[in-house]
Amino acid sequence: MSEAEARRIFIERNGSDGSLREDIRSRASRLGLRGWVRLMDDGGLCIHAEGRPRALDGLAESLRSMAAARAVTEEVAHVEGHEQFAIRGMPAGVFVVQEHQATAHHFDVRLEVEEVMRSWAVPKGPSMDPAVKRLAVEVEDHSLAHNDYEGRDGRGGVIIWDRGDYEQGGRVPWPEALERGHAVFVLHGQKLRGGFALQRTGAGDKAQWLLIKRRDEFALPGSDVTADRPESVHSGVTLGELLAGASA
Repeated sequence: MSEAEARRIFIERNGSDGSLREDIRSRASRLGLRGWVRLMDDGGLCIHAEGRPRALDGLAESLRSMAAARAVTEEVAHVEGHEQFAIRGMPAGVFVVQEHQATAHHFDVRLEVEEVMRSWAVPKGPSMDPAVKRLAVEVEDHSLAHNDYEGRDGRGGVIIWDRGDYEQGGRVPWPEALERGHAVFVLHGQKLRGGFALQRTGAGDKAQWLLIKRRDEFALPGSDVTADRPESVHSGVTLGELLAGASA
């Protein structure tokens, strides 16, 4: 988007409902803006808008005129490169990342979709660096009960490396987005936070995808989260400690 700027707009309120967020989404879309609106824990709204300065001014002015808004403040933000203007803060289910030592070491990234865990094996693990694109091989679905598994597994073992809730994003509803091969989502984990995308690059029984961190306020360029945070969020032990303890 040429000449794009980004702003964060905060609306102080006593509460919010879905109709107001939909109204903001509609206003922003009509102005040609991209980004998102999210309900905050204090009942206010946070809006991230990207586009031409005149359109951003128009959105801010219209928000100040809304009777429901007690106060509206703005600040300059970084352009994140969104594809549309979306409503965030609507949970889609849970996610889990399990570090697994089997025949080969890898991380299993699992997202709850229609009551099962859609799963991808990521050999090098997820990254919080938007410049890093991780290979993710689609594998068989798992049950939600498997999310709690941690321990020895034959000659290897599994730890719960991260977990939490997530939101589905993008213009195409899930699971259709996955079937089309491009899915955007937002993770709320202890280690993985913010926007991510899965992009399919090859079809087949074990389709190949790329797992990519989106550029947002949670991105950590140059970081290596799997090296910096190797411990289980369930037990605090690392996979190496689990395997060493079992073999001692």
